[in-house]
Amino acid sequence: MGIFGRRQTAVSEPPSAAGTGASVAEATSRGVALDPALRALTGRWTIDRPHSHIGFSVRHAMVTTVRGAFTDYDSALYFDGAQPSESRAELVIRVASVDTGVEQRDAHIVGADFFDARRFPEMTFRSTSTVHEGGETFRMTGDLTIRDVTRPVDLQLDYLGYVLDPFGFERAGFDGTTTIDRTEWGLVYNQRLKAGGTMVSEKVRLQFDISAIRSTS
Repeated sequence: MGIFGRRQTAVSEPPSAAGTGASVAEATSRGVALDPALRALTGRWTIDRPHSHIGFSVRHAMVTTVRGAFTDYDSALYFDGAQPSESRAELVIRVASVDTGVEQRDAHIVGADFFDARRFPEMTFRSTSTVHEGGETFRMTGDLTIRDVTRPVDLQLDYLGYVLDPFGFERAGFDGTTTIDRTEWGLVYNQRLKAGGTMVSEKVRLQFDISAIRSTS
């Protein structure tokens, strides 16, 4: 995941792209012109974990929503500001880091009924394509692997802005969302309710609230 659009926010703008020599065609995806200043943001980025949130939400007992997050993960992001279709991302999440705020529930989630963390300690997302949908919205398609099952997913990505922070770090932010059917990855545990329905919804919403920092190496 990377920086997929530009909105003038915060206290400074991206560096000027003047002199890059890139053509208008190079800055166009699916016929939608991109801001030329994005070329200056081309490069490698990483997710700043203390200021980001890799989370999920799922309906519980048909009447409420449980929310949680993963706190331990690695990221490798590359953004191509002239051709966003060349952008790519990889995210490796340690599933044992799940945190829903309830210790007993977390232990159940990492156990054999759900993630089975002892056998499958990581889940991964590796992008396969990125498309500019228009404005500040992009779609990234990638392979999501859970419990050694790999299936494609589409993320909607909304660019939030760029800033040079007081510590000299270049930051860019975006929100990403997608909804999956957990049973397609082998997470089939459930209990039926007497009144109908299930204890845990099969639909899970994944949420990526990202602050990315430009890599210096």
